[in-house]
Amino acid sequence: MKKMFQTMWLLGVLVLIAACGDHSRFKYESVPGDPLNARIYTLDNGLKVYMTVNKDQPRIQTYVAVRAGGKNDPAETTGLAHYFEHLMFKGTDSFGTQNYEQEKPMLDRIEALFEVYRKTTDEAQRTALYRQIDSVSYEASKIAIPNEYDKLMAAIGATGTNAYTSYDQTVFEEDIPSNQVENWAKIQADRFQHPVIRGFHTELEAVYEEKNMSLTKDNRKVIDQVMAGLFPHHPYGTQTILGTQENLKNPSITNIKNFYTQWYVPNNIAVCLSGDFDPDVMIETINRYFGGMKPSQNLPELNFQPEQPITSPIVKEVVGPEAENVTLAWRFPGANSEDVETLNLLAQVLYNGQAGLIDLDINQQQKMLGAAAYPFLLADYSVFLMEGTPKNGQTLEEVRTLLLEEIGKLKKGEFDENLIAATINNNKRDRQKQLESNDDRATWFVESFVNGTNWADEVASLDRMSKITKQELIDFANTHLKDNYVVVNKRQGKDESVKKMTKPAITPIVTNRDKSSAFLREIRTTPVKPIEPVFVDFSKDMAQGKLKSDIPLWYKKNPTNDLFSLTYAFEKGNNEDRYLSTAAGYLDYLGTSELSPEQVKEEFYRLACDFGIRPGADRTYLTISGLSENMGEAIQLVESLLADAQPNPEVLEIMKGDILEGRANTKLNQEANFRMLMQYGLYGPKSPATNVLSADEIQNLKSEELLAHLRDLSKTEHTVLYYGPKTQEEVVAEVNRYHQVPEKLIAADKASLFKIRETGESKVLLAPYAAAQVYMAAISNRGEKFDPNIYPVATLYNEYFGGGMNSIVFQELREARGLAYSASAGLGEPSRLDKPYIYSTFIATQNDKMGDALTAFDEVINHMPESEAAFNLAKEALIARLRTDRITGAGIFDAYQEAKDLGLDSDRRKMLFDDLQKLTLDQVKDFQEKWVKDRKYTYCVLGDEKELDMKKLSSYGPVERLTTEQIFGY
Repeated sequence: MKKMFQTMWLLGVLVLIAACGDHSRFKYESVPGDPLNARIYTLDNGLKVYMTVNKDQPRIQTYVAVRAGGKNDPAETTGLAHYFEHLMFKGTDSFGTQNYEQEKPMLDRIEALFEVYRKTTDEAQRTALYRQIDSVSYEASKIAIPNEYDKLMAAIGATGTNAYTSYDQTVFEEDIPSNQVENWAKIQADRFQHPVIRGFHTELEAVYEEKNMSLTKDNRKVIDQVMAGLFPHHPYGTQTILGTQENLKNPSITNIKNFYTQWYVPNNIAVCLSGDFDPDVMIETINRYFGGMKPSQNLPELNFQPEQPITSPIVKEVVGPEAENVTLAWRFPGANSEDVETLNLLAQVLYNGQAGLIDLDINQQQKMLGAAAYPFLLADYSVFLMEGTPKNGQTLEEVRTLLLEEIGKLKKGEFDENLIAATINNNKRDRQKQLESNDDRATWFVESFVNGTNWADEVASLDRMSKITKQELIDFANTHLKDNYVVVNKRQGKDESVKKMTKPAITPIVTNRDKSSAFLREIRTTPVKPIEPVFVDFSKDMAQGKLKSDIPLWYKKNPTNDLFSLTYAFEKGNNEDRYLSTAAGYLDYLGTSELSPEQVKEEFYRLACDFGIRPGADRTYLTISGLSENMGEAIQLVESLLADAQPNPEVLEIMKGDILEGRANTKLNQEANFRMLMQYGLYGPKSPATNVLSADEIQNLKSEELLAHLRDLSKTEHTVLYYGPKTQEEVVAEVNRYHQVPEKLIAADKASLFKIRETGESKVLLAPYAAAQVYMAAISNRGEKFDPNIYPVATLYNEYFGGGMNSIVFQELREARGLAYSASAGLGEPSRLDKPYIYSTFIATQNDKMGDALTAFDEVINHMPESEAAFNLAKEALIARLRTDRITGAGIFDAYQEAKDLGLDSDRRKMLFDDLQKLTLDQVKDFQEKWVKDRKYTYCVLGDEKELDMKKLSSYGPVERLTTEQIFGY
């Protein structure tokens, strides 16, 4: 195997072409047969630039990837790489400030104070030092311009402004209009060459709130323990990405600056691009702005002691509020290893969501609540993971045994060799799907750069995988999957290791909304060739036809690849039939009179097709997708299953217990509790979310009863949606041939069963959940019905006030006061004509910051800060996005359905684009006065009452204490 890999690698090197574009002086590498037609440049300073052209829409997905992540943190200040990721949004000496020369002495003073603070242990002295830090920070904020990076991105029409930090990398992302390449490059080059650390102490609180969020995410704690067990000598295991609570509360700006100097150098950075651009022009532009960066002559190498073999299972324990589970993990070489394709294939033979050993032996047989397996590829090492969630009464040790039995079957070769061929076909299908997305294409570049893989090897990976034999896979499993694993038992309980941190005394910093730097003014006035917007004409951009029984067909041709998606959209959902979700789940375990349940799964996997039923509140969607050449067989298989599903009472009995156990586990999850509390706030005790079968109804279910609900669904009025390469005539013929429906469909009864309660008086709904963070929302319904005429001003209000990182809410609650990692507010539009507008807010914050957060929301909602500069940027951003926003592929069906549900027949974005040009801040202020100010609210608070300021909370209205059972309805 090793020799074959080396031969293939050498071949990959030989086929790399050193080419020179017809109009460019820059050489690049490319690989024949590359589906991305990628060009890979290396500038003189070592900066890598990966490019792939995709002209589906006039936008470009950009990633700037730095090969420095959590593993590169200094041991004394863990979490530093992630924290610096946040600080990269704070500006430079050119933007984010009104006068850097005046600001710099204060920033230097803050840095020096933090160095003293982090080494001081006396609490009284630390408090005094923090007061100094807060005081100097406030003075510095008078000169700073918070969020000016976000204003720059808004000015050029960027979307998806974000970044992420992992073990090996920190990656910064933007989706930009294709006419803004010059401005984007200018901004990013300045940002990466001249970052300034400002707004430090408030951003530190935002980072700490992110840490607080992680403390109730048991899966994150499990992964941390997996890594600690596998890598006792490598930073993957000796420290975590977010860092420790102590390190985060004792940061070092000096260490952060040293980190930047060491790692943020061009020969450690790649610019990864996918979208609509001219590569020759793009590389000239990037070289002009990034080419002056100075490379490091001594790029640090991460030195670590090689891990010793694990000779017996290492057992770890994690305690937390969520459901119990087991994770097994084996250590493997890094993503650049010759074994990576074998590891990927092994994982998919074990688990692929349809026909793997775990899928059929455990999930299909309902031996536990759920199980999965997958590889986690990293640069220095990789991990193979198996996970299992126990059933009621099942021990974690029994779950581990079941997972290991599947490993045993793999090692003995107890699987059909055809599974390997099917896995290859499904990977080829997934690759085609990946090519549809600029995000996926550019992410592929990022992973290759960070992991240090050769692009020729990436292109040839599926071909190499297809050559792996069953025996090679068996040998690989026997060699690597022994008792050399880590097992992490996640048990339910209180995590006593979580330390309670009190909020610091922070003086809200100055926001300077109406200030701007010369840099921002230059970007805003730089002329660019405008891109004219393209709006959908539903009568031209999609076709409509009829199938048998007068079923409407919506048709859109896929000109890109050989993938199809066929959806039956039934006008019946859970609101009308509470049994649908349970029936859909039951069908997943059944076969037909000719095929066993396992054979059904194997057939879908062989066809490289998927099938699923998704009951929603108002509609149920049955979707078949995959390779177009197999569409007919896939439809036939689905139809036979719907019509001929064979009841299995034993399976149903097991499923009943699993449903009840799954519900109990869901009640342990913080986000699930908050969603249910929000539904209670909107509807009261009876809501679409609680419109489920009771425990008694579940226990009394009969197989035929459930299957009857699915068969009745097929008789219900519905529409068929097709996106794929076939002609409309071919689709009509194929669907008519296999789709089993009566001559006359049953008309849907769309009577509204649940009505959102109007908010008469303010009140507080308090539900219990013990965590470091309290989740809060305020919701308000005044009964206003849909009015298409307010769409433009409401959209602009939401963008200006609560839409993103440049909004009033984000600036006030995160930037100025350090109260949250994220916060939002806005007026939500009805999805149907019978539903009202809902105004809502959201924040997750440390328990002792709750009162400050409520006060801050009150202030900005009822007395909206007015800033002409911020307003103009919000308007420019919306207009710029509309110019380049395109509804493509099957997305046209969603747009059409949304319009129909609101009684419309055209693309509203045209009205929005036209009206935005004329809207003023005064009109937005009038909208706020009429639609937002002085509303009554239902405050939904999920938290631990013992940790909350109940006096403050009760000042917002009478407090109604709810139990977990009340909000879930069971």
